[in-house]
Amino acid sequence: MAVLDGASDRPEAGQETPLEAASTPNLDALVRRGSLGSIYTVGKGIAPESDAGVFSLLGYDPLHIHLSRGVVEAIGAGVDFDDGDLALRAGFATAEGAKLVDRRAGRNLLTEEARQLATTVNSEVKMKNGTRFQFEATVGHRAVVVFRANGHKFSSEISNFDPAYVRTGKISIAQPGAKEYEIPKCDALDDSVEAIKSAALVNEFGFKTRQVLDANPVNQQRREQGKRPANFILMRDAGTTRPRVQSFRKKWGLDTAMIADLPAELGIGRLLEMEVREIPPGTSLEDYRKRAELVLRLAGEYDLVYVHLKGPDEPGHDGLYDLKKQRIEEIDGGFFSHLRQAAKIQRTVLCVTCDHSTPWKDKGHSDDPVPVLVAGGSMKPDGSSRFTETNAGSGHFEKMERGSILLPRLKQIAA
Repeated sequence: MAVLDGASDRPEAGQETPLEAASTPNLDALVRRGSLGSIYTVGKGIAPESDAGVFSLLGYDPLHIHLSRGVVEAIGAGVDFDDGDLALRAGFATAEGAKLVDRRAGRNLLTEEARQLATTVNSEVKMKNGTRFQFEATVGHRAVVVFRANGHKFSSEISNFDPAYVRTGKISIAQPGAKEYEIPKCDALDDSVEAIKSAALVNEFGFKTRQVLDANPVNQQRREQGKRPANFILMRDAGTTRPRVQSFRKKWGLDTAMIADLPAELGIGRLLEMEVREIPPGTSLEDYRKRAELVLRLAGEYDLVYVHLKGPDEPGHDGLYDLKKQRIEEIDGGFFSHLRQAAKIQRTVLCVTCDHSTPWKDKGHSDDPVPVLVAGGSMKPDGSSRFTETNAGSGHFEKMERGSILLPRLKQIAA
């Protein structure tokens, strides 16, 4: 299963989507071997985060299991988490006055810069009541924060300290992108003392980190270089307990390897007790080729190999049509060109899909369905020629109302 992060878009009259415009001869050749369909990765009308999309594609229902991206990313980043702690997915951002002007600090924050800023946060931010925390920079602007219980009682029933994702039930729903936002505020979602205190804690942390980050030498240097400072921290998807889920092996009877590079996917793989192969982030042809080689090596050892391919999602968030198209072409030239030529793949059930749509005009995740290709096993070619949103609508494979039914269907096809 190859998941192209955010590659899907919204078809519009008079304009090709990046998938339609991209030159993808290698993926096209694989499409001609199989059948196309479409999936609402979590459910119709839901614009999912990546973690919920991935979780659903692996056969779990995120609408009924509180996955908690904060906890999952802590696990993925190797940060200690004990039940009772409060974990949130975090990220460096840029604030000016009372406005949040960039949710990703220009998306050019180096991981080393982020780690220097994280060191400052951990050493200089002192919380009231002696609450201890660990703030960990992961990749680029991404981070995770875990507040230690140590006698404190926390609640995950708090709103996101991030205006681009709104807590709804057990998941967060992505909102359309905006040029700027009001500075966020965390609110309790119920009237419990624990929720009220947890929301106040998040607000306090956000305020205090801004104080220590704004004048940090890293940000002074970024301003001198004409870059946006990473002077604010967003937080979302709070969790206080490790999700209680069956291991993938117990639920589906498959020995599985996951190949990924970011904490969300790595955390899901570890949570589900998969064999996790972490690979350095990268979107060059060589980076994608290495992923294809690893897929082929593992395909002989495991019943299922899941590979998460970053690249198209970020330019979708940034509204960069041409770059999103380029990223798709790089995946085709580096990953699918290598996969297509392998004899092993001819004897394998191949599934290609996306964890969500990221329309470049919206600059955010949407509730649009994504295409899915299935080739091999009992699946017969349906005459499709290209992996696009429009072609998916006319393919002979199923139109699925939720992604969690894909995995059992793939097992049937492979049997």
